[in-house]
Amino acid sequence: MAIDVKKHKKKFLNQQPSINLVPFIDILFTIMIFLVVTSNFSATDVQADAADDVEDSGGKPNVTDVSGDQEYYVMPVANLHKVTVNGQDRSDAIAGSAVGVQANVIDQGQVTIKPGEIVIETPPGVPPEVAVQRPELN
Repeated sequence: MAIDVKKHKKKFLNQQPSINLVPFIDILFTIMIFLVVTSNFSATDVQADAADDVEDSGGKPNVTDVSGDQEYYVMPVANLHKVTVNGQDRSDAIAGSAVGVQANVIDQGQVTIKPGEIVIETPPGVPPEVAVQRPELN
């Protein structure tokens, strides 16, 4: 049995190059899955109860949207479950993790915001029932 080298060489030279895309796509999807799995999509955790922050700010929240002369301002706090005004529990004023605080209390009183909790000390003459109201959610 003889090997026909000329026929094999001619067949080899006439072949068109073909690129197999299946391994390329496999590697591409593997890299993409690796990047998605190792990516960090969680929000940045902020420590709101640090002693330095409370002392520097005086316990008053940073109110940036004070357009108008409203009597009450809505203060949203993530997972708000407790509101204390002058030692009295006013958690009944919570609606949708937010509470309405009187503008006078924000300006002249002391408002301390902790994770899930707001502690308020009102100025003299402001009762807890007036200092905090349940906000109306539309």
